[in-house]
Amino acid sequence: MIIRPHLNWFRMLLAWKGSVLPQLLPRLLVIFCISIIAVAVHDHILKITVNLNPTPFSLIGIALAIFLGFRNSASYDRYWEARKLWGQLLNESRSMTRQALTFPRHTGDAGDAGDANAAADADETREFVRVLGAFPHALRHQLRRSDPREDLAARLPTPLLERVMGSRHRPATIMLWLGEWVQRRAREGRLESWTVLAFDRNLNGLSDIVGGCERIASTPLPFAYSVMIHRTVYFFCAALPFGLVDSIGIFTPIFSVFVAYTFMALEAIASQIEEPFGTEDNDLALGAMSLFIEDATRDLLGEPALETQTPGQPPFSLS
Repeated sequence: MIIRPHLNWFRMLLAWKGSVLPQLLPRLLVIFCISIIAVAVHDHILKITVNLNPTPFSLIGIALAIFLGFRNSASYDRYWEARKLWGQLLNESRSMTRQALTFPRHTGDAGDAGDANAAADADETREFVRVLGAFPHALRHQLRRSDPREDLAARLPTPLLERVMGSRHRPATIMLWLGEWVQRRAREGRLESWTVLAFDRNLNGLSDIVGGCERIASTPLPFAYSVMIHRTVYFFCAALPFGLVDSIGIFTPIFSVFVAYTFMALEAIASQIEEPFGTEDNDLALGAMSLFIEDATRDLLGEPALETQTPGQPPFSLS
């Protein structure tokens, strides 16, 4: 996803990266060529005649605009739900980090033994938070079906790394380890029973987030619905020059390309955001989101900040 500050009106007109125009240029060139043919036919340069009444195009255009509106709304609903799930992941991660750092523990010792227990307890808590920080990276790779080893190797202890890499659902395996950590400390008497329930509620929240993301990733919009709109858009745009040429003549290529750009761009944007976990320009910035969530947990530990942005970009936030 392209993350950039708001542009002024003139720079917005010239924006290239992040728009769908680059991928539409070949298609718009085809519409331009068809428009030239329509003008040539109308001016009797070619020895054929194609005269279409513009009235049907007005009716079809209105209906097509309504269908595209529904298509974009359905796609944006998926995009926005995915965005809310990752915002919830930030909240759950911060809550679990706070709980691990502040909930009461029972050490039962004093003096050097107590200091040693406190140091060991702090190391275990730090390990818990670091594993929790690896969770969004595991989820991101699971949704994109990419290899997470490089990211997870820098964040997980070796035994857990091999256990996670050997599983089919890696985020669920990390959640299992987090639950085992809580239960182990509860058996040792270092967590109260009510704190275990608090941890469990947050772990259930993580499970709900994973399930929601998997539902979006595995259930696209019905293919027949998408292909019907796709075919209608391209048929309409290809026939439009022959409906306009009688009224606007030589300006037909300009208006035909502009109308085609509007309809094709709406269809292309809807197609991109329908799968919000992808890697196209307008998909969710899962890489930046994963780093931001991890950095939020590290901040509660008092560790240095991670690089979550590139020069010239505004600070990224899930809030």
